[in-house]
Amino acid sequence: MSDSHWHRVDPADVPEDGRVRGVVVDGRSVALSRCGGQLGALENRCPHQGGPLGEGAIEKGWLRCPWHGYDYHPITGRPPEGFSDGVPTYPVAERGDGVYVQLPEQPARPRTVADVMVETLVAWGVTAVFGMVGHSNLGFAEALRRAEERGELRYIGIRHEGAAAFAASAYGKLTGRPAACFAIAGPGSTNLLTGLYDAKLDGAPVVAISGQVPSKVLGRGAFQDLDLTAVFRDVAVSSSTVTAGSDHAELAALAVKHAVDARGVAHLVLPDEVQVQPSDAPALVPDGRRAGRRILPTPGELTTAAALVRDARRPVLIVGHGARDAAGEITRLAECLHAPVVTTFKAKGLVPDTHPLGAGVLGRSGTPVASWLMNESDLLIVVGASFANHTGIAPYKPILQIDDEVSAVGRFDAVTAALVGDARLTVSALVEALGEVKATDQRPDVAARWAIWRAEKHRRTRDDRGRGVPAAAVFDALSRHLPVDAVVTVDVGNHAYSLGRYLESSGQPVLMSGYLGSIGFGYPAALGAWAAAPDRPIVAVTGDGGFGQYAAELTTAVKYGIGIKHVLLNNNALGKISKEQLAGDYPVWQTSLRNPDWAGYAELCGATGIRVRATDQLDTAMTALFAIEGPALLCVEQDAELL
Repeated sequence: MSDSHWHRVDPADVPEDGRVRGVVVDGRSVALSRCGGQLGALENRCPHQGGPLGEGAIEKGWLRCPWHGYDYHPITGRPPEGFSDGVPTYPVAERGDGVYVQLPEQPARPRTVADVMVETLVAWGVTAVFGMVGHSNLGFAEALRRAEERGELRYIGIRHEGAAAFAASAYGKLTGRPAACFAIAGPGSTNLLTGLYDAKLDGAPVVAISGQVPSKVLGRGAFQDLDLTAVFRDVAVSSSTVTAGSDHAELAALAVKHAVDARGVAHLVLPDEVQVQPSDAPALVPDGRRAGRRILPTPGELTTAAALVRDARRPVLIVGHGARDAAGEITRLAECLHAPVVTTFKAKGLVPDTHPLGAGVLGRSGTPVASWLMNESDLLIVVGASFANHTGIAPYKPILQIDDEVSAVGRFDAVTAALVGDARLTVSALVEALGEVKATDQRPDVAARWAIWRAEKHRRTRDDRGRGVPAAAVFDALSRHLPVDAVVTVDVGNHAYSLGRYLESSGQPVLMSGYLGSIGFGYPAALGAWAAAPDRPIVAVTGDGGFGQYAAELTTAVKYGIGIKHVLLNNNALGKISKEQLAGDYPVWQTSLRNPDWAGYAELCGATGIRVRATDQLDTAMTALFAIEGPALLCVEQDAELL
């Protein structure tokens, strides 16, 4: 070794006589000890189980491994007489300006299986990864670090794996492209499941990656040994365990392909030792491996559907999240028919409420504008909606259903006619096939119903029982201050119903846990939305119950400078559950919450906290919220009864 490899140890890390300490020198872990006046520097790894010798103790001149009690000489690294498995040593010197350790030059790390897989994921468009680094995924984490260093992907280290899965799900809902979530074996991977079920039920593509215990102990009851393929069987469209002999690039490519083609979760299990296996295999690119989903109905089906629409006097369009890429075509059809457009909650904002034919959300989270217009209709044109019970699409009306999945047609009730095809192409083709229509101009009806509803909303904004701010006032203010290019994420609870009912969207998309309805979704989803659209304002709307489940993710936003604007409606209760208990003639029980000062909590995390206790403070607070550069939390003390 040459002098150029001598590295000075931080004086605070130099141990006293009779002590050993693990120190980091030039990015490497060294067990530095002082015994009998001599200094010793050993590789900080027991050769048997990998125990950190620097966490051991010196007893009677011997350094004892903290994991299994094996002894080594703290200066020479040799074991007691009769044993041969010693520990590598490093030259060490005490000079006038401190202690120095001489280390060999770091060997170049070989390209590994993990590198092959990460490079393939990137080639297939996975550029955002949310997760937690741990002992059974370190090799894959190193490959992610290298890719991030090359500028190929963004890694966001979260505080809980459930947040990683929710963030990846939200990314897929917003873009239609997959992000990845990443966890260790055992509990890290099981923590992913709730967010992955959200992705499954809402049709969001996600690649889930699990570290796994070493193959030689797999299935033998080792620490954190679970059959992860079995665990993920129901939630994932595919789950593959990568072995030493696998085609590693192909498995990574298939994971992305399955996630996108099936609009769901694809899962990869990576045993610890396989991740670091050297490999010179090339990454796999997607050329020739993808096909579009943009199919069209037959001409005959279009002719039948066009005749049905042409004869309707009061058609109404009901648009779901499956039509998110067809906003322009939906608007064109609506304008051709002078027909109102109502949306499911998941599709809120697809046609702005400010459009003369925009009629808001239908169903339990909806407006009386939408329900009145549906009830007065003589034909429902339903595009990309699931007919879920929360939406309340009237099954007794004539229905033309448009969806790109055959299995979605007539899923709950019979429909009058159906077109199976891509929403954008099919709606456009339907417009071309229409010819002269008989529909009544319903714009006056839309305007009249909005006038009635806005007058009622205005009255509700002024309600004041002295117990907090009414929800109508919160969303009236947010409607006026919300940037037109914002993305909104919303949690589950009373605040979500109020958002659907009162927030007037200018076209801002709203991301939610739709069919799973999982509390806790809102704030982690905002992290995913930011990764998907970092140049757009990201607004999270939650209650205190949901935010409390992932409140530590505020520190994630601070760490990465993610400027989420968080509107927190605080009523110190699981308000929706209290309401359901009363509706079921049960006493309200165990739904109260003991919360911190949320604005103060935000400040402790390094974000900005703002507090509102009265309606007349809302405009000033909203102005401040959207003027702040970094993450900010606006806590509104809400009247739990004024929904």
